[in-house]
Amino acid sequence: MRTLILGVDSGTQSTKVLVVNAKTGAVLASASQAYGLIPKLPPGAKEQHPHTWRDATSKAIRQALKGAKARSEEVKAIGVSGQQHGFVPLDSRGEVIRPAKLWCDTATAAECEQITRGMGGPKATLKAIGNAVLPGFTASKILWLKNHEPKNYARLASVLLPHDYLNFWLTGELAMEFGDASGTALLDVRKRKWSRAAIQAIDPDLEGRLPRLIGSDQPVGTLQASTARSLGLSPRVLVSAGGGDNMMGAIGTGNTRPGVITASFGTSGTIYACADKPVIDPQGEIAAFCDSTNRWLPLLCTMNVTVATEMVRRDYGWTHGQYDAAVAKVPPGAGGLMLLPYLEGERTPNVPDGAGVWLGINAKTFDRAHFARSAMEGVTLGMNYGLRRLAALGVKPSQIRATGGGAQSKVWRQLMADVFNAEVVTLAVGEGAAYGAALQALWCWGRSQGDSASIESITDRFVRVNRSQTVAPDPRRVEIYERLQGLQDQSSLALRETFAAHRRFVMA
Repeated sequence: MRTLILGVDSGTQSTKVLVVNAKTGAVLASASQAYGLIPKLPPGAKEQHPHTWRDATSKAIRQALKGAKARSEEVKAIGVSGQQHGFVPLDSRGEVIRPAKLWCDTATAAECEQITRGMGGPKATLKAIGNAVLPGFTASKILWLKNHEPKNYARLASVLLPHDYLNFWLTGELAMEFGDASGTALLDVRKRKWSRAAIQAIDPDLEGRLPRLIGSDQPVGTLQASTARSLGLSPRVLVSAGGGDNMMGAIGTGNTRPGVITASFGTSGTIYACADKPVIDPQGEIAAFCDSTNRWLPLLCTMNVTVATEMVRRDYGWTHGQYDAAVAKVPPGAGGLMLLPYLEGERTPNVPDGAGVWLGINAKTFDRAHFARSAMEGVTLGMNYGLRRLAALGVKPSQIRATGGGAQSKVWRQLMADVFNAEVVTLAVGEGAAYGAALQALWCWGRSQGDSASIESITDRFVRVNRSQTVAPDPRRVEIYERLQGLQDQSSLALRETFAAHRRFVMA
């Protein structure tokens, strides 16, 4: 009889499920369910209903099990990866109070300032939790609920993150593991404990509404009877701690020991590394997260990657192949056409009021191919801003493992190598977060069976690099992008006040 593990990745645009053979690491089947954001919300607001994730996960699990021709007794464990930072408010009955405000919601900038002041300012905040309080993080969303919807806040009994909510649906247990918890801006990442200072800045009674904290190698529980019946699985199936999508992506790309860096090119962009100790950025630009292997995960996040390239591609009615072909026709630097890609505001650098700006439009660059290349270059340079900050903190790449939709593009992989000035590789299993969730669940289930294998040994065994897709940087293009990086950084700084004024104009 086979031993099967399920990996679930619940993201902003879809939920994906992998069925993985525990002995070989092979993906036997996969399924996905797509969905969107709640429409017609005010500027900056990005929300989804948690029931959307639950229903999509249920459908995708059943489809994937059918594809693998799996028998219920073969499935031993489930691991869940979820989009980070989203705020799921539950009442005393465990019911969702209102839709979740997501990681990409930038409507809470005022609450970030309020929390930071309440903690004694930026330096005191970094000392207390190891991170700045940014609009993407969960803490500001909780205070937003208190400030803007006091009746809903009065009903608040439990604070969960997206992957915690799915674990709650699966097991009936309220818990949060250290990796995802570190993205709330409520956790002292050095001590792995809730921060009294952060809680006091929001509500002294908030701590009683936070779930218990568990280690990354611990199970949340087993399937509760009602969910087991709906999925056609045994209630003995173990549910691992799971984690945020970046933490699970680290596991799924073999980023489980210092020296490896992962870059995820999806709707947003993230670059992160494994560290044996906290990496605290005194400027607060790099997130000092815990990971989901009981270590730490210094991470940068940009909110605009395929947001920009997909906007251009869809507007021109191109396939992905046609987009890549257009980019390849234009030399590096796009003839001086440069994009500041802050279409959804921005987190790294912290420009919540940001907007997209194309600089360098003239008769030569005003065509589709130049806009396509400048969009791809602009978002990659935006990620490189944070990568250079990581390097300044001592986290330097020799190889970057690229994942996400952007990593599937050959022309984009070369552009990554040139901008990052590092070798870029892809992985045999492209769904890094879902695969990482499965491998963490395998680790957790193995420990429950008396197996002492480390997570590193598991990823060393199963995570494979696509050597045929490896690309190296070209020195000539590296020099071009170094100059262009300086221009983008200067333009970003120069336009900060303009962005804020523009937002006030739009909101008037």
